[in-house]
Amino acid sequence: MLNDLTRICSLKDNVGKTVTIGGWVYHSRPGGKVIFLVVRDGSGLCQCIIEKTTVPEELFRQLSHLGMESSLTLTGAVRADGRSVGGYEIAVTDAKIFCPTQDYPITPKAHGIDFLLKNRHLHLRSQRQWGIGKIRHTVVNAIRQFFNDNGFTLVDTPILTGIVGEEAGSLFNVDYFEMPAFLTQTGQLHLECAALSFGKVYCFGPTFRAEKSKTRRHLTEFWMVEPEVAFVTLPDLLEIAENFVSFIVKQVLEKNEEELKTLGADIESLKKITPPFYRLTYTQASEILTSQKTQDFLAAQLDEFKKLKQEIENKIAALEIETKGQIKQWRQDKITAELIDLRSDLAEIETKIENNPKHAKLASEFKWGGDLGGSDETIISLMYDKPVFVTHYPRDAKAFYMKQDPENPKVVQNFDMLAPAGFGEIIGGSVREDIYEKLLARINEEGYKLENYQWYLDLRRYGSVPHGGFGLGVERTIAWLTGEKHIRQCIAFPRMMDKILI
Repeated sequence: MLNDLTRICSLKDNVGKTVTIGGWVYHSRPGGKVIFLVVRDGSGLCQCIIEKTTVPEELFRQLSHLGMESSLTLTGAVRADGRSVGGYEIAVTDAKIFCPTQDYPITPKAHGIDFLLKNRHLHLRSQRQWGIGKIRHTVVNAIRQFFNDNGFTLVDTPILTGIVGEEAGSLFNVDYFEMPAFLTQTGQLHLECAALSFGKVYCFGPTFRAEKSKTRRHLTEFWMVEPEVAFVTLPDLLEIAENFVSFIVKQVLEKNEEELKTLGADIESLKKITPPFYRLTYTQASEILTSQKTQDFLAAQLDEFKKLKQEIENKIAALEIETKGQIKQWRQDKITAELIDLRSDLAEIETKIENNPKHAKLASEFKWGGDLGGSDETIISLMYDKPVFVTHYPRDAKAFYMKQDPENPKVVQNFDMLAPAGFGEIIGGSVREDIYEKLLARINEEGYKLENYQWYLDLRRYGSVPHGGFGLGVERTIAWLTGEKHIRQCIAFPRMMDKILI
């Protein structure tokens, strides 16, 4: 029975037993007397050994011709073997082929990102996408567990809305029964209503930004979790945020160590992610950016990049020479995989070498008053081994609902959390303006339609209290945890400017 299949992840509990697994061919190495099939089933990989003398001759012939991603079930005895992928293997005595496959489009050779995105429906089966997906699952569970276990109530906020939460220019317009409407940028404004009812709330779902950007940090549809808390100060919010992120990292380290290794994530660096995180004001950050110390740091980094580039090129050259000699097929396959990874690393380091002088120039020209750009965040986060909070941004660079700092009205009580190693912002948050007259003035100053915000102003008329919250971008967080360079790899079906069909 198909519902009696044993998952590959459970083979460790079935050593010496006969089991049946169901999956897809990940790699095949047929021979005259024995076939080695590496099979995946969604929970792991397993090497299956099929000897010609143990199965019918016709079945052996069919199995020897299976291509990558052919689907089948295999029955046999489980045995431990530290040399095999996953540490266990199956000595096959029977098999059933469901869909024999030939010419699977995604081969071990290198493919460009455009090709992989076009074939996303198949690319999801790759080990890298599988590993990222498993980690995403843990991150989502950790998010819900942290807030549920700390007294927060989940509130579902609308995806269709008639109000502006962030920049008006990044809204997706929707025809809502001949009335203007937008896809939500944030659940925050609605969540503030709920916070004055429940005290501590959060929402978790997709959000949308119509920014015409193709950088590695941008998606037009992404998932965000947003907590909102009544009776809170800025230091309170920072403490919640650092405990929250530390909890997520701890869960991923405990549950996804093997996936992190497969992805080449920096596990030792992740182990350092414990409170407290570093804290800078925006003014201190701007002073860092324009300092000679930063220019020296970037110059030294450029030298390191160039050395690394040379090392990678030397490795590629040595492997290419080896492929020209007489080598066995298994070694050829291994070299092919290594070359794919090395060429990807080379492309990344070349991009860093190209961007380094640009980052240096932008940093030296940074002026107090503007928002931190992606390159600015990269520079600052490269200087720290744990996340760093940047607080008290200029009022004119931030959203209308952020509360002015009473000691300096030119700045607001807000923060961004920058992930280390150059990954940049993963959280943005603030204390909200809770005084009616000040919020009304800001709405008018931004030129928003006052009638659309009367309900929001009511929150300041009836029982207003100091309150605030933040939003964490799920895909950016996963990119940091896994070391993935593009957040489009951190969601199963990414939405970008030119990506909508699948």
